[in-house]
Amino acid sequence: MNKYLKNLNRIEFVVTMACTGKCRHCSQGEHRSSENIDKHSAADAVRKIAGEYDIESVMTFGGEPLLYPETVFEIHKAAREMNIPKRQLITNGYFSKDSDKIKLVAEKLAESGVNEILLSVDAFHQETIPLEYVKMFAQAVKETDVEIKVHPAWLVSPQDENPYNIKTKELLADFNVMNIETAEGNVIFPSGNALVYLSEYFDLSKETKNPYDEDPYDVKAICFSANGDVLGGNIHKKKIEEILTDYLPK
Repeated sequence: MNKYLKNLNRIEFVVTMACTGKCRHCSQGEHRSSENIDKHSAADAVRKIAGEYDIESVMTFGGEPLLYPETVFEIHKAAREMNIPKRQLITNGYFSKDSDKIKLVAEKLAESGVNEILLSVDAFHQETIPLEYVKMFAQAVKETDVEIKVHPAWLVSPQDENPYNIKTKELLADFNVMNIETAEGNVIFPSGNALVYLSEYFDLSKETKNPYDEDPYDVKAICFSANGDVLGGNIHKKKIEEILTDYLPK
């Protein structure tokens, strides 16, 4: 076991950078790439990593991961097979306008082993994402045994009374009426689109540490990019076992 990964307990997948939203707060920028990770390679990586490390959670997100639902299903099936307890999906809930497809995807998420869905709802997502279809998806999920929560992006802090947060709280109230509770969410980090469109809300004179950065000498979570990159290697070019073994902090 690689000593720098001895506390590894979480695997994340950016399923695709393609997205159905054009959010001005997005840390990833304009999401011009439509690349998506190979479902079989991703699922195999879950099995191989969980066979060597004590993995507690797997998360799929994007972009909008449900543009490639079969990939999401395969990843979480593998996580369930390996008895990984927490199997999460972050989605904006807008991947189709077809009510039958929306219902079918919700059912297959449950069948595949997803046990928590974090639904991105806030003033930023709803500038370009129609709430009608998000609610349709949320209701379909509620008819399964999968836990679903709304997962907002807060500007400055959840307590700050800026116009975006006020609108977000109004949107969340609609989901609370549906008996969908609000998760902690996240505070927007100044990068990508957020830095371009929301710079007046950040103190750019201070260096801000990205809360998602890992300690390279004690990695607890690894994230696969949509092109298969992870830990300085790529699962389409090198076996995941070798990537893990060869990893050295930079």
